Amino acid sequence: MQRPLRLRRKEDFARLRASGRVWRHPFVILSVAPNDLPHNRYGFITGKRLGNAVRRNRVRRLLREAVRQAHPALRSGHDMVFIARDAIAGQPFASVQEAVTTLLRRAGLWEDEPGESEGRAE
Repeated sequence: MQRPLRLRRKEDFARLRASGRVWRHPFVILSVAPNDLPHNRYGFITGKRLGNAVRRNRVRRLLREAVRQAHPALRSGHDMVFIARDAIAGQPFASVQEAVTTLLRRAGLWEDEPGESEGRAE
């Protein structure tokens, strides 16, 4: 993930925790708040409950890749934090990607939402 697209400061994470809107999935929790920037910023939290550092880093990499692929289709101007839940450990990338996509659609952040069902009528 490119540097300007990352949430890194403790204050940003605290702001999202205090005033962000939250959506939950069995694998991931998504917290979203508007920012006054022309692009989105993303943060990822993997707690020690997930396992050792190798497992936490793998989960973080999977989440980052799923968000990187979804980024071009998302509305701009939001800060998002993805918090990994215990059930995500050991899941394949397809499951993680589906969870991230589901949360982003539920949050209304997917840009091409209305016309998307037209392309699926095959």
